[in-house]
Amino acid sequence: MSYISSEKKQELFSTYGKSNSDSGSPESQIALFSHRINHLTGHLKAHKHDYNTQRALLRLVGKRRRLLNYLIKVDIERYRAIVKALNLRK
Repeated sequence: MSYISSEKKQELFSTYGKSNSDSGSPESQIALFSHRINHLTGHLKAHKHDYNTQRALLRLVGKRRRLLNYLIKVDIERYRAIVKALNLRK
């Protein structure tokens, strides 16, 4: 069983992307990565010694960071909007 249903993906894409089938825009990718990161963080709180998941989490954080850096270079307003919408900066 998958951690995320296709309905949840559609919801994320429609909320943060251009449409509910927009899976390629940086905003929708960042939203999907953030959802996965939150899921894996919860898993690691219960399973502290799951190092494979820990490595996967760090890779996801890096991917999200690279996408955010790309978005800063391309369009700072889109970056600010997605960071605010996802509460990435505390």
